[in-house]
Amino acid sequence: MTDTADRYDRDLLNNVRPPGWVNPAPAPVYDLLVLGGGSAGLLAATFAAGLGRKVALVERGLMGGDCLNVGCIPSKTIISSSRISEEVHEASGHGVRLLCGSEADFPAVMERMRRIRARVSRHDSVETLSRAGVDVFLGAGVFTGPDSLDVDGVRLNFRTAVIATGARPVVPAIPGLADAGYLTNETIFSLYGRPERLAVLGGGAIGCEMAQAFGRLGSRVTIFNSKTRLLDREEPEASAVIERVFAREGIRVVSGGWKVTAVRGGPGGRVIVMESGGVTEEVEADEILVSAGRCPNVSGLGLEAAGVVYDPRAGVKVNDFMRTTNPRIYAAGDVCLRQKFAHTAEASARIAVMNGLFGRRERYSKLVVPWCTFTDPEVAHVGLYAVDAAGMGIAARRFSVPMEDVDRAVMEGEEEGYISVLVKDGTDRILGATVVARHGGDIMGEITLAISAGIGLRSIARLVHPYPTRPEAFKLVADRFNDAWRAS
Repeated sequence: MTDTADRYDRDLLNNVRPPGWVNPAPAPVYDLLVLGGGSAGLLAATFAAGLGRKVALVERGLMGGDCLNVGCIPSKTIISSSRISEEVHEASGHGVRLLCGSEADFPAVMERMRRIRARVSRHDSVETLSRAGVDVFLGAGVFTGPDSLDVDGVRLNFRTAVIATGARPVVPAIPGLADAGYLTNETIFSLYGRPERLAVLGGGAIGCEMAQAFGRLGSRVTIFNSKTRLLDREEPEASAVIERVFAREGIRVVSGGWKVTAVRGGPGGRVIVMESGGVTEEVEADEILVSAGRCPNVSGLGLEAAGVVYDPRAGVKVNDFMRTTNPRIYAAGDVCLRQKFAHTAEASARIAVMNGLFGRRERYSKLVVPWCTFTDPEVAHVGLYAVDAAGMGIAARRFSVPMEDVDRAVMEGEEEGYISVLVKDGTDRILGATVVARHGGDIMGEITLAISAGIGLRSIARLVHPYPTRPEAFKLVADRFNDAWRAS
């Protein structure tokens, strides 16, 4: 560990877990007690404090939660570096001749990540929250009753509480995996040296993002995918694009019947054993990244004492108003939601505070929630898939445009991907959409707004988009819809 890296890690800890921090004397009763200082907890606490309520927040680990420390911030920072590395390699295709060779400096990439993470952590710091009027308690919080919680022997009484303890990685029960050693999203960002050979267990969002990023930074990557295709929750066409890109970039994808049956240590690192139809193959790796899903943090919280019903896999049970089985206690974020994203955590926390403190009746089901997997191209989605509409008995039509038909994408050499929009048959009402494109998540914002505001494709076709831009792809889909409408 270099002195520079030590400095950035110290800066981070000084913000999110300051050494020598002394918990404040508790108030007689808090209007809101928040358990967990991640995306959901921070939003709930600062939102309520900003509205003049007496608020306490209890965090047993690092303020900022997964998103800041081991999720969104570090992963997307590394992805940004890996994208630039790939663009350098593609420079000759744009008529730019490099006068000298280039390669990614992995330690420098990780140092940049730590520097940026430390900088962003100021927003989630104990000091920032304290200045906002929140009493911050660092320690393990355990409910002792329906309206009380203990943190390091100190009792906190509350009128309303929000459980926002997040989730953690699922580790599959593969023989030998624990003994051989593995990484998760909670540990991979602590690497200082690049693994020459990286094995990724899981072909979901985290696995695909990290596989491509590390591959572009120089690792030889193999993905072991238990599903039939990568990103299997997305449209098959989206999976096909990502698999084609990965093959071109030299990422090996093992799926379609192969199963990892064992892991063992070897002289050169780790050995992954897989089987299919009686055939066994072994793959060597220096590091193994486990990205096999996430499970909610519900154990050791005293939820039974609080009268809060939960399931170890599904998390805390909440209704559409984010209220638990204890009418005083709400939950938000990964601990209770199937959609485990930072933006859903914040949105659900806002609903919990409005309903819990102000008697509102806001529903989570009313939200229009987009998401994005930050591969290159990105895979973004909102609303229904075609298979969802069919299952609900909704007649729908799908209109799509390949990115090679979008002039800006052609100019930038970003022709991989497409945009598709699902429309209720006989109307121009948008039911859902998928964007597979570089900066696809940015394009998705306009589509999400259209769905939320009830704006149909005929209105989108009349919008004037600046030319040439990537969001113009949405208008091209609307033009396709209009052509089909006039022809029918």
